[in-house]
Formats: sequence, structure tokens, C-alpha cells
Amino acid sequence: MEHPVILFDGVCNLCNSSVQFVIRHDRHGRFRFAALQSEAGKRLLNRCGCGTDDMTSVVLVEDDRCYRESTAALRVLRDCDGLWRMLYVGIVIPRFLRDVLYRIVARNRYRWFGIRDKCMVPTPELRMRFLE
Repeated sequence: MEHPVILFDGVCNLCNSSVQFVIRHDRHGRFRFAALQSEAGKRLLNRCGCGTDDMTSVVLVEDDRCYRESTAALRVLRDCDGLWRMLYVGIVIPRFLRDVLYRIVARNRYRWFGIRDKCMVPTPELRMRFLE
């Protein structure tokens, strides 16, 4: 794949805000996006051997590898513009510890941040960065 793809929960307000954050801090347009619920998202997950039944995690598909949870988030931040990339230093924290915090937020994201009726529809300017 030419571009890494961020798969996100399309009905989660936190996830949609995270996608907007990445778009703002990815001036070079490196990342592409797809909802986990979309056909494109399911195809990518199957292609890299990831299950399609877990909608609680952001997934980064890069070089035909899947990264989930805190590892995916940190790898995305590493490639963002500005000081955000410095947060990648968190990768030195053992994954099982990082993922505990990630899972707490993931379990409560609908209650804390809300839910949408349907997946985000990108603007015409951003449509080329979204699969499907």
C-alpha cells in the first residue's frame, strides 16, 4: 500500500474527532481513512489477517501489517506534524500497560463522547483521502 490507512469506528464521536485531528496535523496527506464498519475497512482487516469482529480499537494498516490500540495511536502520532510526534516516546512503555488505559477509554467512549447515527461523510475536499 502506498499510504497507511487508519481504520476507525465510524459512529464514535471520539473516533471521528481523532480523524479530524489527524487530518489537521497531516499536512502532507500521508494517511488514508476508512470506517471499520465499511466494506473497504473489512477488506483491509481480512487482507492483513486481523479479525473484523472487534470495533473497539483504532487500527493502523501500514505495509500490510495491522497495529491496534495504543501502538496504532502512537504510530499515527509519530507521523503527525509538529510537536505531536514527540509523544511517540510513549512506545517505550510496555504495551500491556499502555493498552490498559486505551481499553478503559475504548470501553467508555460512547458514554463519555457520544455516538452518531451513521458514519462520518467527508467533505468533497477530503473525499480522496477516504476509502469507499
